[in-house]
Amino acid sequence: MRSETSRRRFLQAAVAAPVILYADDKAGTKPPVLGSGEHTYEAIHDWGELPANIKYGNTHGVVEDSQANIYVHHTVNAASESSDSMVVFDHQGKFVKSWGSQFKGGAHGLHIRKEGSTEFLYLCDTKRGVVVKATLNGEEVWSVGYPEQSEAYKPGPDGKLPKYSPTNLAIAPNGDIYVGDGYGSSYINQYNSKGEYLRTFGGKGTEPGKVDCPHGIALDTRGGSPILMVADRGNKRIQRFTLDGRHIDFVSGTNLPCNFDYFKNGDVVVPDLGARVTLMDKNNRVIANLGDDSETKWNDTRKLTRDHFTPGKFVCPHGACFDREGNIIVVEWVEVGRVTKLRRV
Repeated sequence: MRSETSRRRFLQAAVAAPVILYADDKAGTKPPVLGSGEHTYEAIHDWGELPANIKYGNTHGVVEDSQANIYVHHTVNAASESSDSMVVFDHQGKFVKSWGSQFKGGAHGLHIRKEGSTEFLYLCDTKRGVVVKATLNGEEVWSVGYPEQSEAYKPGPDGKLPKYSPTNLAIAPNGDIYVGDGYGSSYINQYNSKGEYLRTFGGKGTEPGKVDCPHGIALDTRGGSPILMVADRGNKRIQRFTLDGRHIDFVSGTNLPCNFDYFKNGDVVVPDLGARVTLMDKNNRVIANLGDDSETKWNDTRKLTRDHFTPGKFVCPHGACFDREGNIIVVEWVEVGRVTKLRRV
């Protein structure tokens, strides 16, 4: 009886435990597999054929265009021969092109949007404090700098301007743009499709409607009415707003959420800076925490060389996107950069 009971407990524990296959593969010849059931992925670290003259800095943003090309926005390593901050791969990881030396050191948020028959990239530069709309080849359409029209950014009693450093943005169906001032004054600034200022909301705090480092922001259109999802990272939560800046509610289940991306089935991927990638369903309930290494000293590991990174574990996920097949591309805030493809299996 004890033997059968022990066996049942063992099987129950095996089912409940996170799946990391090939953990005993000492030679490292087989990619680890994360997750379970319909959410099972093969982790292909250092995905993409990076040219020898480009060395990643912190890999911050990632998107896929309509041709299945993957765009990776990084700050550029000091040892890199090229200053290009944008690297583009095809869906198999073959290098296509690079550009964007003006974003060196400040490359951060990245968003893609199809407008008519043309696709555009929207980029946040934390170093220069600008948001840029550009073509897929990096040609600037327009840029928006310091939100001087906002009363929230007027000089203080000491005559100094509040800090402004945009981290990410989202775009509403009507073209309005919402920019999270994550590394500045924790406001969210709204513009129209031409980049003209409309309003400011948020501001630093813990109460509903206030945020602390609105690091990521996305438009959730899965329900009847569009909703703004804000990665309220300093408060270790997700907060939802109406399109005119009114607080709706909070979403639990993440530690240090960085940003969001949605798949056609309603799933959402949330790169969590605290060493894991969270998957949520259409009702924002946690499905899985992939590559979870949150109990380690990940903030120290991020400064080390890649031979210190554990296969099948994340260090500091900063950006993530689904590709058209439901695979997930994850980029991390580590000094040597890292791009991982989670391939559905």
